[in-house]
Amino acid sequence: MELIDTHNHIYLPEFDEDRNEVIQKSLAAGVLKIMMPNIDSSSIAPMLDCEKQFPGICLPMMALHPTSVKENFRAELDVVEKALKEHKYYGIGETGIDLYWDKTFLNEQVISFRRHLELAEEYGLPVVIHARESLDLIINELYDFGPERVKGVFHAFPGNAADAQRVTGMGFMIGIGGVVTFKNGRQAEAAIEAGVGNIVLETDAPYLAPVPHRGKRNEASFLTYVIDRLSTILSLSPEAIARRTTENARRLFNL
Repeated sequence: MELIDTHNHIYLPEFDEDRNEVIQKSLAAGVLKIMMPNIDSSSIAPMLDCEKQFPGICLPMMALHPTSVKENFRAELDVVEKALKEHKYYGIGETGIDLYWDKTFLNEQVISFRRHLELAEEYGLPVVIHARESLDLIINELYDFGPERVKGVFHAFPGNAADAQRVTGMGFMIGIGGVVTFKNGRQAEAAIEAGVGNIVLETDAPYLAPVPHRGKRNEASFLTYVIDRLSTILSLSPEAIARRTTENARRLFNL
């Protein structure tokens, strides 16, 4: 099987001690490419170092994470725009709105998200959307912007089956990862509604590890657990799921 992890923070300090081993393990599991979403100005250098160390495997994306939107967000957006002019990136991500941790900068998060949509359109890149406790707001923002103007994926899809129908109806993919293996999770019903043609695989490593590694550090090789779970709920072979989700990711990110 050939797999693509569409969302992985392999450049973070959690992997500093064994990053090479983790990458080799991922390759052995069939994960040929790892998409790296940026967080803020402090994460660009380690992310690009990771790309340099693992060329053709670790592929960078560029954005300002919504939880990093603070008083200085306009300066951070300037960094994002400058970076996009100086280097090749494969997506605008991750961006979005997060109302779980802190609502202090909600207005600033909305402004930032709108600017990222403009950048996605300007550079012809897919947008990787973080929608924690904010799915309805983000969908409304997309409708205001014009969903036909951009393509993208809702990372760690937080919605139910009806939400999946709305999102895929706008032409967006849903990102399915370790959460789909959790008991009583909504990602299973969302995946069933979306269908394999609208799904890309992701880990969000080092976060959101699947069962049986829940609560531990996540890594790209753990996508095999996600595929096994999807195989069960979608009544498709692991090979079929791997083939189609990889095709979806290649098309979405122009790989």
